[in-house]
Amino acid sequence: MTGFWYTLLVRVAGLCGSWLFVLTSRIIAAGFFVISPRVAESRRFYAALYPEKGRLYQLYCTFHQYQNFTSIHLDRYLASHGKTTTYTSQGLEKLDAVIGRQGGILLMSHLGNWEMAATLLKKQRTNLQLLLYMGVKEKEGVERLQKDDLRRSGVTIIGVDQTDNSPFSAVETFRVLRSGGLVSIAGDIVWRSDQRKVRVTFLGRDAYLPGAPFIFALLSGAPLFVFFAFRVGRNSYHMPLAGPIFIQAKCRQERQRAIEEAAQQYADLMEKALRQHPFEWYHFDRFIH
Repeated sequence: MTGFWYTLLVRVAGLCGSWLFVLTSRIIAAGFFVISPRVAESRRFYAALYPEKGRLYQLYCTFHQYQNFTSIHLDRYLASHGKTTTYTSQGLEKLDAVIGRQGGILLMSHLGNWEMAATLLKKQRTNLQLLLYMGVKEKEGVERLQKDDLRRSGVTIIGVDQTDNSPFSAVETFRVLRSGGLVSIAGDIVWRSDQRKVRVTFLGRDAYLPGAPFIFALLSGAPLFVFFAFRVGRNSYHMPLAGPIFIQAKCRQERQRAIEEAAQQYADLMEKALRQHPFEWYHFDRFIH
């Protein structure tokens, strides 16, 4: 959906009620389920998650996934119209040991609502310096509005261009970490074909994670944390945080092994969370090979 149509839907729903937003977004999601070529990839993913189930069940999972994705936009709409977002958390106190000291790296995932996780974390700790990496698409609609909302909440955003390899982002990452802030990076998506990748095992198959967050952790000494936000009700979330994961190597020859072990720890935590929240997987491109 383009930014124009999304904005129009928000305004009309503001007059008619949130039911219109829910109905329209679910119809759009059903349309994508029917016509999108990515449906085949989602069905393939759920076949790996539920190998004992048949094709019909895997298609049901895919339909549920597409419908569930509308909740991200619904909760953003509710929050923008004065509805309070409620949440519970688990393990966030671990961040207090690194904020203002060596800083930390948050591994976000396309499992759950990472946008809400960043927003609520910033709201809970208003003085926190939070740098968030987000992908930049050639034509942005809803994504641009999403970035604007995050910036208004006080989150600093660096756009990751798939065709650009600017050293500025690395410089800014280390600056934030040195000042005791947090850097949030998607740990489950590779933006460029020439990007350094780390192979892990996920659902019994190969998957490739971006090497950048693990390299940043190794070079800076900052720990990694795995952070999720799972929807437990209408505009209500549970946010578990796992870690810290330290990446240490005594010599250059040990670096790759240390990075691979940390990446596999992240993949194992993500797989465990996936099995608990199978329909909050919002990675619509190929992830497992």
